[in-house]
Amino acid sequence: MSTRLEALPHRHVLTLPAEPSAVRIARKTAQQALVEWGIGLRHPTVDPALLIVSELVTNSVRHAAVVSPQLTVIYAAGPDCLAFAVHDRHPYQPVLYEAVTDSEVGGLGTVMELVLGLAGTAVVRADADGGGKSIWITLPL
Repeated sequence: MSTRLEALPHRHVLTLPAEPSAVRIARKTAQQALVEWGIGLRHPTVDPALLIVSELVTNSVRHAAVVSPQLTVIYAAGPDCLAFAVHDRHPYQPVLYEAVTDSEVGGLGTVMELVLGLAGTAVVRADADGGGKSIWITLPL
């Protein structure tokens, strides 16, 4: 699996208002990008990837919209890898791998269970000014 995201040949960036409709638009955009990139929607990684995107966008809408009126979704892919990120300007950085052991498995716990089940990776990257973050997910194809 390629780990250098800048080396991935396919990339799409989508910026949306941090509103509930962003979840549907982000998911639909992911489906369209995957088809354009030749990744079939029946590929076993696609449904979990779409659920992960939906959960991450939902979290941004629910928890960050107060300080981040917009969110950005970055989609990327290569021959053996699918990667995406959800960025908002809320400074809170969740501890991703602790979400799996949390007794109340919610959206982030589900995300991490899917990522780990697919042998993927997840990382939180803070903005340079500390005022926001991106959650990057990388999944093998």
